[in-house]
Amino acid sequence: MATETVEFAPAKVNLTLHVTGQRADGYHLLDSLVVFAEVGDRVTVAPAPALTLSITGPQSSALPVSDDNLVLRAARLMGVGAAITLDKVLPVASGIGGGSADAAATLRALSRMTGQALPDAAAVLSLGADVPVCLRGQALRMQGVGERLDPVPALPPAWLVLVNPGVAVSTPAVFRALTRKDNAPMPQAMPRLNSAADLAAFLLMMHNDMEPAAIALQPLIGAVKSALSAQPGCLIARMSGSGATCFGLFADGLAASSAARSLQSHQPGWWVAAAQIRAG
Repeated sequence: MATETVEFAPAKVNLTLHVTGQRADGYHLLDSLVVFAEVGDRVTVAPAPALTLSITGPQSSALPVSDDNLVLRAARLMGVGAAITLDKVLPVASGIGGGSADAAATLRALSRMTGQALPDAAAVLSLGADVPVCLRGQALRMQGVGERLDPVPALPPAWLVLVNPGVAVSTPAVFRALTRKDNAPMPQAMPRLNSAADLAAFLLMMHNDMEPAAIALQPLIGAVKSALSAQPGCLIARMSGSGATCFGLFADGLAASSAARSLQSHQPGWWVAAAQIRAG
């Protein structure tokens, strides 16, 4: 058995997010093109008699250890003792799947460490709607309440600048503020996109149905989106998930890095990261 196992927990970004309905039990139906970025948290696990969690990293102060932490909940599904360390880089509750990515990384790490199979799909979904897609960690089309995951044609190389202004947005409040919950889904067949410009053109025809409601609740999101749009080389700017993180899409890493440096210098209180979209 390995003494220590490390798993990367990449940021999840909803390039599109269509709210297409609501079930009788209250859960919302979604249709989303999800990608992952080369920036994220890191989960380290080691064999131990009991289950423990310590949280380090630049965002650790915003996430005190608690019994209902998603990392611990995921670990309990595996039923093993482990000393877990979470290096927290991504902002907490920010619309880029940090907690879900951490839970997924925990499952992968414990599976590798012990040789045990991953929990079944229903158990994984019980941790949260984003955990199944984060467990896969690749570009996918996510539908239903997060349980339906379909492959998409290979995406072209592209870079993201992620910006979070440090404000909290309640996902339930955003859902309550939606003007309609029966929006059209994405096209049945995803097109093959040959360049970052093609990807941006496709995204411009799609949307994030939660963005207007989130901006109405927290206008600073609109300011973040505008600041991203103003950066040279930004092909499209949009909110991810239920916010407050927004992304700008760029065709090359140099332009993305330059935009990130500019935004960070003008808004030192914002969390800013430039990262390539993960391939495969």
